[in-house]
Amino acid sequence: METYKPVCYFVPSIEPNRFWQTGDIIKEELPAIALQMAFITIISRLCCWMFRPLHQSLLISYVVGGAFIKMALSYNGSNYLDQLYPMFGMININVLSNFGLMYHSFLSGLEMNMKSVLHAQKKAINVAFAGIIFPLVIGPALYGLFRKTYTETGGFSLEKRELNACVLWTAVLTVTSFPILAHILSELKLLYTGLGKTTLTAAMISDTYSWFLFIVCFPFAMNHGDKAIYSVLSTVLFLVFCFTVVHPVLCYYIERKTDQDSWDDSQLLCVVMGVVVCAFITDFLGTHSIVGAFVYGLMLPHGKFADLVTSISDDFGSGFLAPIYFFNLGIRISMNSIYLQENWAPTLIVIVLLSVPKILGTIFVSFFFGLRTQDGFALGLLLNTKGVMALIMLNNGWDRKVFSEATFTTLSLGILLMTLIVPPVINLIYKPRRRFEQNKLKTIQKLRNDVELRILACVYNARNAKSMINILATFNPTRISPMHVFGLHLVELTGRTAAIVAAHIDMPTGVQAAEQNLTRTQAELISITNIFEAFGDAYDAVREETLNIVSSYETIHEDIHHMANEKHTSLILLPFHKHITVEGYLETTSEVYQEINQNTMIEAPCSVGIFVDREIGSVSKINFRINMLFVGGPDDREALAIAARMAEHPGVRLSVVRMLLLEDPVEVETSSPVETQGVLYDVIDSKKQKELDEEYVSSFRLTQMNNDDFISYVEFDVLTDDDVIPLMKEIEKGGCDLYIVGKGNCRSSKIFSNLGEWCDCTELGVIGDILASDNFNTKASVLVVQQYGYGGNVLEKQNNNNANTISDGFESIAMKTI
Repeated sequence: METYKPVCYFVPSIEPNRFWQTGDIIKEELPAIALQMAFITIISRLCCWMFRPLHQSLLISYVVGGAFIKMALSYNGSNYLDQLYPMFGMININVLSNFGLMYHSFLSGLEMNMKSVLHAQKKAINVAFAGIIFPLVIGPALYGLFRKTYTETGGFSLEKRELNACVLWTAVLTVTSFPILAHILSELKLLYTGLGKTTLTAAMISDTYSWFLFIVCFPFAMNHGDKAIYSVLSTVLFLVFCFTVVHPVLCYYIERKTDQDSWDDSQLLCVVMGVVVCAFITDFLGTHSIVGAFVYGLMLPHGKFADLVTSISDDFGSGFLAPIYFFNLGIRISMNSIYLQENWAPTLIVIVLLSVPKILGTIFVSFFFGLRTQDGFALGLLLNTKGVMALIMLNNGWDRKVFSEATFTTLSLGILLMTLIVPPVINLIYKPRRRFEQNKLKTIQKLRNDVELRILACVYNARNAKSMINILATFNPTRISPMHVFGLHLVELTGRTAAIVAAHIDMPTGVQAAEQNLTRTQAELISITNIFEAFGDAYDAVREETLNIVSSYETIHEDIHHMANEKHTSLILLPFHKHITVEGYLETTSEVYQEINQNTMIEAPCSVGIFVDREIGSVSKINFRINMLFVGGPDDREALAIAARMAEHPGVRLSVVRMLLLEDPVEVETSSPVETQGVLYDVIDSKKQKELDEEYVSSFRLTQMNNDDFISYVEFDVLTDDDVIPLMKEIEKGGCDLYIVGKGNCRSSKIFSNLGEWCDCTELGVIGDILASDNFNTKASVLVVQQYGYGGNVLEKQNNNNANTISDGFESIAMKTI
């Protein structure tokens, strides 16, 4: 027998002469809907938190959460679900959820980057079409296999309109969700790899195709004969009218208001209400309300206006109302329709086989473009990612009774399975986090002067970029010692994943900053690009390249590591999390920046420097003074190597101040060598560190100072921690423009251990923290340096297998660290 719940229900008229004819809506309707919304919100957020370590999208978490709640509240025939969702309150929650879905579709159209689709590369186009054609061919066969193996027992039966169900079944299999795929690639740190860019472009093409497919297939799947044809034709005519008549008028009005920055709430509300109008028209024409909402967003101007609308409404529309829709979809999944029938095993096989068509298509295309089978498989797996469009097709198939409960559940489980397995399988194949466990030692100390110095300069805004240019200029790039600078713009990934990624991943270089209608982040990127290009033009020995990373700030340090490793840099430069104010004090820009700096310093693939800018100014001025404070340890040796490079710049005066610690060194506890993932760790004692310090300082004095009157060297004895700050204040009396210090890893000193207890910024080390403090009262900028591997030495690899390389092409080494 059929198990559909009734679409309509009887509402008695209690008091016909009153406005609320059905009774007191405040007492009856509102408490029910408030309880449902609160329950959905709490469970959805809990599921998002649980699925976060698995790199799953919010949308999938909502659907899975609804399915789990359905099973939990309906266990052993209990009626808790009916109590939570009483029949009289279903229409209210459905209206709210559909409003959220409608607005979510509007934002999707508002943020779609059609330029990337129109200018896609041939490889991405072929991958996208292979991922569409193969499901179109294989999809009907899988539907036929499902109908043939399913047994109509336990009160569950299949739909009678096979053709309509087959059309919608196949359409669902062809869909790829670009927003969810962008989220997954960002979480896995594959967004800016060759595989990630090809997959994203193919997904954008597939996502665009999905909307056109929905416009055509949905009426034919829901209606019969002439009605479907009239619906499609009338919808096409409406779209032509929108883009030829409405689009120019709206664009002129909106762009004028945006350029003048004269929007008020009432004007913005009138524009946004166009979503409801267009949604009503397409729903009246027989397509679907989301088509009108999507098209309305697509024909509005992008850039600044899109930024404005999403910033003020995304949290409520997509973050609050839309989850109600997808959570309710999960509640509709009925596991009983699968495991209560006799042939449940073949049905499970069909669920697994739903992932096969796209994988076969991308593997087929990979042979023609010389891709590895592994990459073809990964492409197909990634393009199987489903999202909003697939779930909308499913839900409407249920509402219009195109799908039976068993078909709906089978296809829903297939979509959830193919989306849930993507992150763990891709992570297993490429293992992105293992790329930096074993790498060559990259330090400036080990770099010859005649080898190109490659620096990754991270910035958040144009102000950071200007200060980075000033410190980069002090490295004295010459034709003998050239420099390659990679300016990395760090952008936080929040909310609308697809919009930010689409806006940045294909952002053209060389675009003039005067271009109108750019988003704030796009304009920032262009400004940063112009700053770095001007730096490259000013020096013949400098090559520059501006890049951008869109990622969550919690994991963006991993993207920095990947980029540094890919570009083979010797130094990562990071801006301090504070900026100088007009009064001359350091004010916190963002506490998150400090966390990023701290995370970046952990397991970085090269040396790291944090730059505290107090308006250092240009190095070209006469007598640019640098003080290098040397205590000892690998970080100080790296800092001295950087200072030596800067000292070669004409006009730079370098003073090296060495603090000789006369205390007894703190005993460092050593342990037996421990094997960890093929790398041998041991402890370097303080005696060895002192030997390395003496050797390097002696070499510096011999090679740098004898023939250079602009370099001075002086030593001071330090007995206790009380001597450090007075000594530094004495040094400050001489004045300077820049301090260069080491972070201080591997120092076995009780003096600095005691001072370290008072550090506010541990990423700067003891001396760096003192210099960056406003209490120290200096106007000089500070560069704090951490050497890669903490000064570790290359040892023999386990099993004497140094010559072997791991699968990703990086040489395996072992190193000692403190």
